[in-house]
Amino acid sequence: MELPRRSVGDQLIAPGAMTELRHRLRGMSRHHDLTTVVACAFDHRTRMLPFIFADTRMAPAGIRAIGSALIDTGFEKTRLVLQQWNRRFRPSHMRLDGRVPDLFMVSSMGMHEAACKALVRDARRIDPHHRPLIIVGGSHALYEPFKVFSDDPNDPAGPDIAVTGEEYVFLSLLEVILSIRSQGESMRSAFVRARDAGDLDEIPGLVYPLGKQDGVAEQLIDTGIQRLLNDLDELPHPVLGYRILEPPSRKSTLASDPLPADRVRKHSPISSLVMTFGCKFACPYCPIPAYNQRHNRAKSPERIADEMHRINTEFDHRHFFGTDDNFFNNHDRALQIAETLARTETGGSRLSSRVRWATEVTIHDTLKMKEHLPLMREAGCRALWIGVEDLTATLVKKGQSVDKTTEAFRRLRDAGICPMPMMMHHDSQPLYTRGTHYGLLNQVKLLRKAGAVSLQILMIVPSPGSKLYHETFTSKQVFERVGGRRVDPYMHDGNYVISSHAKRPWTKQLNILASYSYFYNPWWLLMALTKKTAVGDKPVAAQIFGMLGNTQNIRRTLGWALRLMFCKIHRQTAPPSSSIPLRSIEGTQSIHTIPLVQVVIDTATDRVC
Repeated sequence: MELPRRSVGDQLIAPGAMTELRHRLRGMSRHHDLTTVVACAFDHRTRMLPFIFADTRMAPAGIRAIGSALIDTGFEKTRLVLQQWNRRFRPSHMRLDGRVPDLFMVSSMGMHEAACKALVRDARRIDPHHRPLIIVGGSHALYEPFKVFSDDPNDPAGPDIAVTGEEYVFLSLLEVILSIRSQGESMRSAFVRARDAGDLDEIPGLVYPLGKQDGVAEQLIDTGIQRLLNDLDELPHPVLGYRILEPPSRKSTLASDPLPADRVRKHSPISSLVMTFGCKFACPYCPIPAYNQRHNRAKSPERIADEMHRINTEFDHRHFFGTDDNFFNNHDRALQIAETLARTETGGSRLSSRVRWATEVTIHDTLKMKEHLPLMREAGCRALWIGVEDLTATLVKKGQSVDKTTEAFRRLRDAGICPMPMMMHHDSQPLYTRGTHYGLLNQVKLLRKAGAVSLQILMIVPSPGSKLYHETFTSKQVFERVGGRRVDPYMHDGNYVISSHAKRPWTKQLNILASYSYFYNPWWLLMALTKKTAVGDKPVAAQIFGMLGNTQNIRRTLGWALRLMFCKIHRQTAPPSSSIPLRSIEGTQSIHTIPLVQVVIDTATDRVC
């Protein structure tokens, strides 16, 4: 289920190609008065630890990147709608510049599938003569594009096309459609002509439907794996996306104007920022290395400093989170970025005195950088989310161990950087073990003692695009339903136990709740209030938000634990697949084609309600 690699020499777009594409589109935009609405699908049932509060206080980088690309290429009439802020937004009610938009796009993760489909379904209620071209993108479309389409005549909820790549793919699609669009012609009409003429088949990273009925696909055409942009400095500046955010509202319609600049920080005080892509490790549960075609990509240190400076200056953002897969993956580049951020001056003061940032790393690479952690602090770094996963390296080996983790955390604390461990609970791990560090609670206690400021614990679940994805289904590990309740997409966020061989899977659910409750509680809050540390008052804030967040985890998952305890579990034997024929442009099997799902009942360990 890993995304296959393109052939060597054909994995990256040519240097300068993205810049040239942006320049061509600027020339075309003068002749096309387009309006565009881009929505970020969000299922509010996913609001639990470890992301609660941050999930609604940080405008996602993905949707902002598409908005920035549109503004950069001259399409100023664009609006970004976050369902995190605009829960009642209805595409069928949207008007921009006094008219129905020409383009309606949805960005979605897999766990937000229900919200994504609801947005597309509602957009299709618009009169066909005025309906926008509907495009779906995001990680959901990237790994499982067939899931965003429909073959049900009673529910024609599929988009016109899915983009399974990054900004370059979308802009290439836009260029092809605009190149044949006649004056006054709708974008949907131009798209259909481009599709039927085969003009889209030369753009890797698209999946589009063919069929007689609008909104119902008879077959899907996959143009293949995208080519990647290597030099991320060629991307449009992310500051542009913040200028077109839809204000938070309880209305189903759009506001007349985007969110004013002086209110952006109030609603999105944390700014997500793309700095690097790629990771040297090949964890079997992770799709990241295959997605990046085993390449490491990055922005220049000067570009990163400029992005922080402009976003800070225009919107007064002071907190940034790097959307890195492993920021320390390339030690030399990480040092160059840190050195540049530490010495950059703006407005008579150092940039690092005005902004604070955090990102993700591994234990192995943190120790490789241990002598340079004070420089990271000087550059403005205040927290590092660390993929510890399992201290004993039973689940996966990434150079971590008890001693190495303890040393890495000590080094971080001494440098004034908060260690923020991310853990994974798995079938063979008990809650507690005597005399070893194998138990989940044993490891949480050790991390607590080592100075962890926050804690993330997720149950390992099937991850589309990873090596283990197919095996978790064929080994009858994945639940299809428990009792009368189906396992819905929103439950694939790692908080619910939906995949397990354990004889008592409900204990895994309770183990996570017990570990969170041990780490986040009034006693440790009191300790944080009375103890001075090199990381200031951050442990206090982490405890407060953690305790509040844990109440949501208990409220949402305790009932699921009881269901696992008393109800029959129905398991799957094959991963989700397309019920619609899916083929490549050559007529061969698509890269996204996998066996059909079969559902069976495992009676060996399950009990009847």
